[in-house]
Amino acid sequence: MSFALSPRRMLCSAAAIALLGACAAATIPAATAEPAPAAKPAEQRPNILVILMDDLGARDVSYAGSDFYETPAIDQLARDGMRFDNAYVAYPRCTPSRYALMTGRNPARAQIPGGSGGEVMAASEYTIAEALHAAGYATFFVGKWHLGKTPDAMPEAQGFDVNIGGGSTGATGSHFFPYSAEKGRTMGPGLETGQPGEYLTDRLTDETIRLIEAHRKAKPGQPFFAYLSHYAVHTPLQAKAEYRAKFAKKLAAMGGAKADAYLARDGETKKYQDNVTYAAMIASMDDSVAKLRAALGRMGIADNTVIVFTSDHGGLSNRGVGGNREVATSNLPLRAGKGHVYDGGTRVPMIVLWPGHTRPGSHSAAFVNNTDHYPSWLEMAGAALQPKSHVDGVPYLPLLAGGKGDPARVTYWYSPRPRPNQTGDTAAGAVRVGDWKLVRNYDPSKKDELFNLAADPGENKDLATSDPKRAATMRQQVDGWLASIGAAKPRLGRGEENDKKAARKEKRRAAKGKETAREQDED
Repeated sequence: MSFALSPRRMLCSAAAIALLGACAAATIPAATAEPAPAAKPAEQRPNILVILMDDLGARDVSYAGSDFYETPAIDQLARDGMRFDNAYVAYPRCTPSRYALMTGRNPARAQIPGGSGGEVMAASEYTIAEALHAAGYATFFVGKWHLGKTPDAMPEAQGFDVNIGGGSTGATGSHFFPYSAEKGRTMGPGLETGQPGEYLTDRLTDETIRLIEAHRKAKPGQPFFAYLSHYAVHTPLQAKAEYRAKFAKKLAAMGGAKADAYLARDGETKKYQDNVTYAAMIASMDDSVAKLRAALGRMGIADNTVIVFTSDHGGLSNRGVGGNREVATSNLPLRAGKGHVYDGGTRVPMIVLWPGHTRPGSHSAAFVNNTDHYPSWLEMAGAALQPKSHVDGVPYLPLLAGGKGDPARVTYWYSPRPRPNQTGDTAAGAVRVGDWKLVRNYDPSKKDELFNLAADPGENKDLATSDPKRAATMRQQVDGWLASIGAAKPRLGRGEENDKKAARKEKRRAAKGKETAREQDED
């Protein structure tokens, strides 16, 4: 593998390397910052590498039961570390979920989405990157950011020493170089040049490795926090030709695509994992994990590096009734997918490998949420918790040691700005208490639903009528919590005019036989 750089990319990388030394010792002030405890010796503080996928569903990995997608490197990561079988995110779309990961807060607290400030993370938020930076970590961001549009909302202003690729866009216009952004949005710095045919998943992986290697040479005793946020496997669905050919052959051997492709539920739900291009994108994603682990081993730091692999929300499995949009995957038997507060939209794969702390091949059935990463990573680093910031986060380190978690934990979801034409969802909230979950539907054509997830993980049997007292109590919990945090008011869609515009776009897209990144999904 060649790591040769063009002059322009060398300039960008050189600037990034210079920043490592200049920025590492800086203190990032914030009103909510807690005093840091006495730092552990550098050799006792682990490096932290986060690999965040975009739109990857809970069943989109082989170890979770997929018989079409192939993820040998991710499966090996699960065998070497701990997998979490009940891992969730705070919101079933990109920006709000990423807000939760960076802040440890439910996005409804900031009225994301639906608030007057739009879908951006306020500059005043004290992020996990800022907290780790203050604790002495070098901090790198590579990939998709999508948490703001202005300079004060970019990774460099939110605790990261270096940013490559992180800008305002929620999707790349192409996964092959030259990369581009949605209309009116931007890709981040460092991706302006490249080689024809270069694949973005590979490029971001290589950029992450370069940053770590450069830091190891410049500051070998300083731990790092590297956050690789892939643009894959988000649309546009594009993949390497050799992987497409492989999975086309595999699908043919399995009998080909089935005619009864969609289930008339929650808009339209894709029933089968049979998208050849999506399978090929997942294969490249798996290559990224393998390449990163090999690089850590080559640098001699694998034993002191935590790896966290997860996704920002469930897979893209649903579309509006009568739509022509190409859908990526199926989350069945979980219900629905991206955009929905059902488990198909909020449940994600998650693996934690912390050598010396996670037992190989272990798994946890405890409920965890992506708000939990913030305090967990601080505890791993031996840094002070920031309870005024990560108010909804619960450290999962006890689970790594075999703990069972809190069986009565209460968790909320709130989706006040649905996208009925794009993903078939309607305005809804939800609360989970232990194994019980209430879905609070704001569309008058739908009633609230109550499920026991232990007995019914697919959310197929509504128990609201047979257990009205529990349903009423949980409904009051949702309403009371939303009122207490000043949540944005729900609406049925994105406004009647927006729905009409979306329908016209869908019609034009079908006529052209393709999608643009902005038409597919703005998140």
